[in-house]
Amino acid sequence: MGNSSEFQKAVKLVINTVSFDKDSTVQVFEATIRVLGSLLSAHRIITDSKQPFGDMTIKDYDNELLHMAHDLAVRLLPAFENTKTGIPYPRVNLKTGVPPDSNNETCTAGAGSLLVEFGILSRLLGDSTFEWVARRAVKALWNLRSNDTGLLGNVVNIQTGRWVGKQSGLGAGLDSFYEYLLKSYILFGEKEDLEMFNAAYRSIQNYLRRGREACNEGEGDPPLYVNVNMFSGQLMNTWIDSLQAFFPGLQVLIGDVEDAICLHAFYYAIWKRYGALPERYNWQLQAPDVLFYPLRPELVESTYLLYQATKNPFYLHVGMDILQSLEKYTKVKCGYATLHHVIDKSKEDRMESFFLSETCKYLYLVSVLEGPKNVY
Repeated sequence: MGNSSEFQKAVKLVINTVSFDKDSTVQVFEATIRVLGSLLSAHRIITDSKQPFGDMTIKDYDNELLHMAHDLAVRLLPAFENTKTGIPYPRVNLKTGVPPDSNNETCTAGAGSLLVEFGILSRLLGDSTFEWVARRAVKALWNLRSNDTGLLGNVVNIQTGRWVGKQSGLGAGLDSFYEYLLKSYILFGEKEDLEMFNAAYRSIQNYLRRGREACNEGEGDPPLYVNVNMFSGQLMNTWIDSLQAFFPGLQVLIGDVEDAICLHAFYYAIWKRYGALPERYNWQLQAPDVLFYPLRPELVESTYLLYQATKNPFYLHVGMDILQSLEKYTKVKCGYATLHHVIDKSKEDRMESFFLSETCKYLYLVSVLEGPKNVY
């Protein structure tokens, strides 16, 4: 937002007080996207010669955040060792490595969504190790896809390569695997990432998509992406989860804007109904299955990307609507609270880090990037 004094204060606070030399067991995926990612972002903001956000340089900065990111990544590396497939363990102790009683099962998204951060770290350090282990995990998962459908499951055994969870969908367990294939290609330009994404996208269209063929015309229901068995393509249940709301944004990035508009409209209709997105929504019963909303960013990110692609002021109104719902139902004395129940609007004493780093960020970006002044 261009607030350089607060940014400098925050950077110094992190440099002076944060240490990863802790006897603490963390999720490899969450530590990567939330902690490693933010260290690398802040480092790039400080060192970017173009300084696009105003003067965010820091006097006497000596790449400390990059060194911290390196230190954290080294502590995450044991997760990639002693696995027969190259798919990492889901958890690692920052001091002692993989816990002895570790789970051999991991979700596809958790193991296959490390390439953006690990790739950037490798390129900034000139050390290919990190990108190599992340890439090896992606390829290992990719090679386990079904020969018949081209789909992947949601939970895999990292030693045997056997699918424990055979559900294939766009929500929890798989969402960011697809997202990172495309975003890695956009960042690094490696053809194989785009080829994998295109093949995955074709399988998604062939087996997960339900509803009429053309988004905006013809008979039948509007398009919807369901959960199926990865081997047979048979429907497994009648719910979708709120994480799937990222997919219209991904469709924008690949250029499938028409379909993105339709799918986004489906999620926005649910938001309009409850002033939030329930964690799971049963499309057959047209009612929520799981009722909490932890201030997730996916619908807002898709709204931002659709506004950038179409410049249709409708998406400014969507942004405004989401913002007003958050103000009305989730604001509390010291921040914004997870909704425990989207119907009665009861709250939990919890504000996830992604609320600030993503939900608020994308709302801000919708409002400032060429939007009418003062729309927010």
